[in-house]
Amino acid sequence: MDTNTILTGDVFERLKDIPDQFVQCAVTSPPYWALRDYQSEGQFGLESTPEGYVERMVELCRELKRVLRDDGTFWLNLGDTYWGGGWRGDKLNKHSGDVQKAHEGTHCGESMTMGKGSHNVIKSKDMVGIPWRVAFALQADGWYLRQDIIWSKPNPMPESVTDRCTKAHEYIFLLSKSKNYYYDSNAIKQPYKENTKPGSQFGGKKGNSELGMKTKLQSSPQGFFEMKDGANMRSVWTIPVRPFKGAHFATFPEKLPELCIRAGSKEGDVVLDPFFGSGTTGWVAQRLKRKWIGIELNPDYIKIAEKRFQQQELFL
Repeated sequence: MDTNTILTGDVFERLKDIPDQFVQCAVTSPPYWALRDYQSEGQFGLESTPEGYVERMVELCRELKRVLRDDGTFWLNLGDTYWGGGWRGDKLNKHSGDVQKAHEGTHCGESMTMGKGSHNVIKSKDMVGIPWRVAFALQADGWYLRQDIIWSKPNPMPESVTDRCTKAHEYIFLLSKSKNYYYDSNAIKQPYKENTKPGSQFGGKKGNSELGMKTKLQSSPQGFFEMKDGANMRSVWTIPVRPFKGAHFATFPEKLPELCIRAGSKEGDVVLDPFFGSGTTGWVAQRLKRKWIGIELNPDYIKIAEKRFQQQELFL
């Protein structure tokens, strides 16, 4: 199969064109539930209930699991939704198949009952919890849920709220097909902070530096830290939002897929983004000497991505 290419069309159909175990690393951020209509027939995010969105994600990820190598990883970025923020439950994606319809009479500002006979009621102003609903559903469907990573945004989108904090983070879930998988911790390890050396003073106590504590652990039977060049990457990633000119607002900052790709693949491996958007994942993968495949439904975003890669080639 050709790589460094964008597959145009419905993600379910185009995933079928990718051979079994062809992809080493998948990195993506699908449209979030009930936040925006991208004016694309068959798009994600217009399901009438959270259950419908979760079920569709599980179905998609089963096909993604097929194309992923046994030692591959899947990095999934998801944001959350508050019920009653201008979304109407009757704005159903008519092309989404068998998604469940919202409780009759549901609309903005009212509670929503999820599914017939369900006692799970989302009230007006409730945080829906979409990321964790999806993560637990994928875990139940056989994926290994290895980690929740916090994407901390130092420059978050302003919100006109006074009864809660401004949302300044999203989740990145690290999932795998197998218990053992490829993960290069050295590729994303962080430099030690200045003066954090074994035996240096930290917090007023000699020898309590991060490096010093790890050195002690390394000398014990349970110790398995690599000390030479840096610290193991932590699970909070502070990455500013950086809009890409000409693209829709939900653009990946390049640093985010870069960390995922560096940790989850080697040079020459294939990286997949099934919701390609403006092409950031592919752009970063190519810069890191990986091959890539993108899938995108919206022709406007495909034009943006193609222009982006044409400009990149001019500078290679």
